[in-house]
Amino acid sequence: MRIFKNAWFGRFARKQRIDDDALRQAIRRADQGLIDADLGGGVIKQRIARRGEGKSGGFRTIVLYRQASRAFFIFGFPKNRRSDLSDEEVAAFKRAARHILSLSDEHLAAMIEKGQFSEVDDHG
Repeated sequence: MRIFKNAWFGRFARKQRIDDDALRQAIRRADQGLIDADLGGGVIKQRIARRGEGKSGGFRTIVLYRQASRAFFIFGFPKNRRSDLSDEEVAAFKRAARHILSLSDEHLAAMIEKGQFSEVDDHG
């Protein structure tokens, strides 16, 4: 399983002190069938805990997800700042999933080189 984050999410994660281990754990849960919300079309919502706290008051992340293949963290928000996504946002994420989840390895490598995505280190 390869895990990526887009440039926007990378900045969000740094600002909120969400480390790569938390992202890997969220995808491990998804691979085990523990998906917090399946929005359809390859889009899932996974909760990530704040450091030292539980997931209920933590962050909500939007992931473009293909089981046992690829996961792209593309958006996140603190639960206490926003209740949920609009229908328009969900539709936009589904359109993005169709495109991004079908990228060839070569095209993805080019996007990484341009700084549009970065890969989360799998530590082995």
